[in-house]
Amino acid sequence: MALEGNRTRKHWRELPSRVLTPTFFLAFGVVVMFAIHVLLGSYTVTIPDFFKILIGHLTGGERIPGASFIVMENKLPRAVIGVMIGAAFGLSGGLFQTMLRNPLASPDVIGISYGASAAAVTAIVIFGATGPAVTGAALGGALGIAALIYAISRGPSLGSGGGNRGNAAGNRLILAGVGIAAALHAVVNFMMTRADIRTAADALVWLNGSLNPANWDRAGMLSLALLVLVPAVIALAGPLRILELGDDAAAGLGIRVGFIRLAVVVTAVALAAVATAAAGPVSFVAFLAGPIARRFTRKASLPASALVGALIVLTADYVAANLAPLLLDGTVLPVGVITGALGAPFLLWLLVTANRKDA
Repeated sequence: MALEGNRTRKHWRELPSRVLTPTFFLAFGVVVMFAIHVLLGSYTVTIPDFFKILIGHLTGGERIPGASFIVMENKLPRAVIGVMIGAAFGLSGGLFQTMLRNPLASPDVIGISYGASAAAVTAIVIFGATGPAVTGAALGGALGIAALIYAISRGPSLGSGGGNRGNAAGNRLILAGVGIAAALHAVVNFMMTRADIRTAADALVWLNGSLNPANWDRAGMLSLALLVLVPAVIALAGPLRILELGDDAAAGLGIRVGFIRLAVVVTAVALAAVATAAAGPVSFVAFLAGPIARRFTRKASLPASALVGALIVLTADYVAANLAPLLLDGTVLPVGVITGALGAPFLLWLLVTANRKDA
């Protein structure tokens, strides 16, 4: 009995350290930022009024004139989509960076986001597409360019083989992506020169990444995609951790290296594609989420990457929509402008620290 009592007391003493993990604090930060995003800003809502609006909307009961529309048709869907695209970009970047063991491997850097952008701008400028047609074009462009990059970089090392060959394949994928991204950037610039001023303005907002078009229909489509893709990430997490040991070690432990690599690429691309299709290429979220999560948790963590991605998008969108107008005479910035401003110095810092390690 005494031994059992000691075990129980030890369990309760260790419980806080098991619960209060870095991932828990990241999740708490996302909840807090979500509440700030919905309740505060240019139009503030009290907590009792928020729940009154939410219950009234769900039950068809009493609504608060003006406030109900602002919360349920603007603030809440915008915050929900912000969380989902941030998590999707974070998971996509985390998958690429973990599989290729390279912090530069993200959809922003290797051209997948540019594929979505080029397809969407082409649809807007040439075909006059709007709404769901632009979303579909972006999705198709991201998937098509990802397939092209994979085909160019594919060699024996992506199908099977040892750790050195796997690293070489990863480097080829990144280099192929950077080259294709440069070509697609030229395509986007060419399309913008052919557009009239109004079309170019619409395309430019989309190119920067924006949550302005957020609505419940878009949130529903994005949630359906994540209901398929997040379980795929969970299924791949275990084999991916073993793959970090190297291709030879993973194959020796019974992992089908080629199949897992292909499954990771497809899942990561799909996550980036659906997020880009929903809100445009929100710059550097996929690139930032993984390294920040790794420094916060001191290990590679896909859940932490998803939470950091959500936190970045929520914070950046709140700054862009509510704080930037105070400094820029009422100008509301797209969320991608803020994330891009954060990502550029972080990229330089990563390169500088990598050079110091190599030296």
